[in-house]
Amino acid sequence: MSVPPTRSAPAPPPPPSPETVPHLHRSLRRFDILAMGVAAVISFDVLGQLATGGGEAVTWIAVIAVGFLLPYALVFAETGAAFPQEGGPYVWVKLAFGRAAAALTTMFYWVTNPVWLGGSLVFVAAEAWDGFVFPLGSGTVADYTFKLLFIWAAILTAIVSLRRGKWITTAGAAAKVLALAVFSCTAVAYGAEHGFHGLDHASFAPSGAGFLALVPVLLFAYVGFEAPNAAGDEMHDPQRDVPVSIGFSGLIAACCYLLPVLAILSAAPAGQVTGIGGFMDAARLVFAVYGSWSGPLLTTAAVAFVFALLTQGSAWMIVSDRMQAMTAADGGFFSRGLGAFHARLGTPVRMNLLSGITATLFMVAAMNLAAGDAAAVFGVVLTVAITTLLLSYLVIVPALVRLRLRRPEVPRPYQVPFGTRGFVVCAGVVYAWILLGSWVALFPGTLERLFGLGYAFQDTWGVSRTTFEAFTLGTVVLLLSVGALGLRRRRRAD
Repeated sequence: MSVPPTRSAPAPPPPPSPETVPHLHRSLRRFDILAMGVAAVISFDVLGQLATGGGEAVTWIAVIAVGFLLPYALVFAETGAAFPQEGGPYVWVKLAFGRAAAALTTMFYWVTNPVWLGGSLVFVAAEAWDGFVFPLGSGTVADYTFKLLFIWAAILTAIVSLRRGKWITTAGAAAKVLALAVFSCTAVAYGAEHGFHGLDHASFAPSGAGFLALVPVLLFAYVGFEAPNAAGDEMHDPQRDVPVSIGFSGLIAACCYLLPVLAILSAAPAGQVTGIGGFMDAARLVFAVYGSWSGPLLTTAAVAFVFALLTQGSAWMIVSDRMQAMTAADGGFFSRGLGAFHARLGTPVRMNLLSGITATLFMVAAMNLAAGDAAAVFGVVLTVAITTLLLSYLVIVPALVRLRLRRPEVPRPYQVPFGTRGFVVCAGVVYAWILLGSWVALFPGTLERLFGLGYAFQDTWGVSRTTFEAFTLGTVVLLLSVGALGLRRRRRAD
C-alpha cells in the first residue's frame, strides 16, 4: 500500500456528515489510530484456535494475508480516508443503501463485541488466570466474579474520555506485541535446546478440510482495521492518517499471527494444542528454559496476557459502541437517547452500559452451554462472534463499491491502484472470501460433505449440531428481530 504524499496545500474538506455529534474532542493521531487497530485486531484467543490447525495453519495464514488482507486493506484505506465521519461503517452503509440497511448492519457489527467480550475473551482470560495466577474453578463464585470484573473493567475503559482511554489500549497493544515477541524468542531458545519436535511432525501441505476449518477464523482475525474510523471526528487528520495506519497495522497483524503460531507449533504439536489454552499452554512448555524463574515469569506472562485481552475488548467497545450510538442518534435503534455522548467525557456512556449488560447476559448464557465445558463453550461462542461480524461485511463491502461508483466527486487522498477498476476487483475478491467464511461459520460441515470430506460434528465442536445451531442461528435470528424492532419503534416515535 502506498503512503499518501506530503502536500503543502490543505486537504479538501470531507463530504458533509449526515450526523452532527456534540462533545467530541480531536485526540487521535496517527500513532493512536495504529495502536488502536493493533489492540483490537490481534487476538490471543484466535492464536490458539489457529494453532489447532497444525502446520497448514501457517500456510493458510500466509495465503489469506495476501489473498484477502491485502485487497481488504486497500479498499478500506481508500474509503476510510474519503469518508472519515464519526460512525465509520454506519455512515458508509447509510450513504450507500439508506438508514434501515445501515441500522441492521451496524447491529451485527456492534453486537459481535459484547458477545465476544462476554464469551471468547472472558473465557480465555479466566482459563489463564485459573491456571497461572490464582485458582478460580469452573462455575464457582470466584469464576463468576472474575468474569464480571473482566467485562466491566473493559466497559469502564471505554467510558472514560478517549484522550485517556487511548493510552490504556495503547498499553495493551504494546503488551500484546511484546508478549508475542518474548514468546517467539523463547520458543526458538527452547527449540535450540530441546529440538523443534513440533515442526518435525507438522505438515504444512494445505488441504481442503484444513482450509474450511480455518477460513472463518482467519477472516475474523484479519478484519476490523477500519474500526477506528468509528471515531473519525475525533481524529486530527483522518484523511492522511487512516491509510497509513491500516497499512502498518495490517502488516503487524500478519506477522503477529504467523510467527507465534509457528512458535506454538515448534513447542507443542497440533494434537496437544487447544483453542482456549493454546498460547499459555505453549508458554508453560517453552518457559522451562528459564529454570527456577519459569514459575514467576509464567505468572507475569499470564497477567500481561489477561491485560492484553482486556484492552482488546475495550478497544472494540470504544469503536463499536460509537457506531451503534450513531445509529441510535440517527433514529435507527430504539431511543435517540442511547446515542447521547457525555458532555464531559465525550463518550457514548449509555451505549457502553448497554454493551456491558449484553456481554454479562451472554457470559451467563455461555456458562450454561455444554454443561460448563470451557473448551466447547469457547469454540461455539467464538463462532457466534465470527458469524455476526462476517455477516455485517456482506453489506459493508457492497456499500464501499456503491460509494466508489456513485460518489466520484468526493476527494480521495488515497486511491486503490488502477482506479475504479482496481477498487471493484479488490472489493469483489474480499466479498467472495467473506461469503465463503460466513457460510462455513453458520453451517459447518456442509461444504465438507459436498466435497466428500469427513466431518464429525460432535468431535469437532464438543456439542451437538442442535445445540450449535440454537446458539449460532438463534443469535442471528434474535439480532434481526431486535434490529427490526428497534427501527420500527424509532419510526413510531418519530
